[in-house]
Amino acid sequence: MKAVGYKKSLPIEDKDALLDVEVAKPEPKARDLRVAVKAVSVNPVDTKVRKRAAPAEGEAKILGYDAVGVVDAVGPEVTLFKAGDEVFYAGSILRQGTNAEYHLVDERIVGRKPKSLSVAEAAALPLTSITAWELLFDRLGAVPGKSLDPRTLLITGGAGGVGSILIQLARRLTGLTVLATATRPESRDWCLKLGAHAVVDHGKPMKAQVEALKLPPVGLVASLTHTDQHYKDIIDFMAPQGKFGLIDDPTEFSASAFKGKAISIHWESMFTRSSFTTPDMIAQHNLLNDVADLIDKGVIETTLGDNYGTINAANLKRAHALIESNRSRGKIVLEGW
Repeated sequence: MKAVGYKKSLPIEDKDALLDVEVAKPEPKARDLRVAVKAVSVNPVDTKVRKRAAPAEGEAKILGYDAVGVVDAVGPEVTLFKAGDEVFYAGSILRQGTNAEYHLVDERIVGRKPKSLSVAEAAALPLTSITAWELLFDRLGAVPGKSLDPRTLLITGGAGGVGSILIQLARRLTGLTVLATATRPESRDWCLKLGAHAVVDHGKPMKAQVEALKLPPVGLVASLTHTDQHYKDIIDFMAPQGKFGLIDDPTEFSASAFKGKAISIHWESMFTRSSFTTPDMIAQHNLLNDVADLIDKGVIETTLGDNYGTINAANLKRAHALIESNRSRGKIVLEGW
């Protein structure tokens, strides 16, 4: 079967950074679904793994964590799906990725594809929806429901993939005031379109900008990018006893900086449940079904930013390059073989 992988960790400009390869069609076991992949999206984690995780000599590592497709075959212990079902999901970081014609995934982290979306539109959603949902509700403890919440949620990097879905979830499912950050006019407009109450520029000192808006106190923070550059500025205007959540890998980060205001720190990684086969792993199946329902009811919308066409090495290299430039907006999707 066709796939896109790499044999060495190389800069994306290198001609061999990503390669079109042929690999064996995998066989499902236990609770595996074998999915005929119709569309994928690209996330920052793809670029990070490509740079840091060299495959064994002579082998090709396949990236990709988002997929939409049709169940082709099931393992002997599968109970949630059957052949022919349309599904969407973000796979496990411990297994081969979704940039392949057929892919194996545990049914407990798979949801039904939203009926109202195309495969490309749906492919934009799984990884970022899981990350945003877990960060907002499981880590930061936001209260679902539209009752007024007297706090502001600050989302840094609001126009990125996770930010784009987090803005919608927070605005439509909670009573929080939603404040996003963006530096470019088009990114600012994107955040406002998705439901942010206001946007500030994280390329400039944020405290004066935030105070000028006279919003409720910033009690929750979702730090999605460049945490090392922004966290001290944010602590300065965060409310005491707030909650600070992050998903990136800051090169410099001092937990003691949060002590004076008794601000708690919360890490989010959507791969934790699948990597450790946690007892509540099936929560991601339920979560994705809830997201599909919200999409089909028109409560939230796809965060697709760009469609780069066919799933192949050349187009995936373009997607990796844009993500590494930190200038992407929404999600980059590829579809078909």
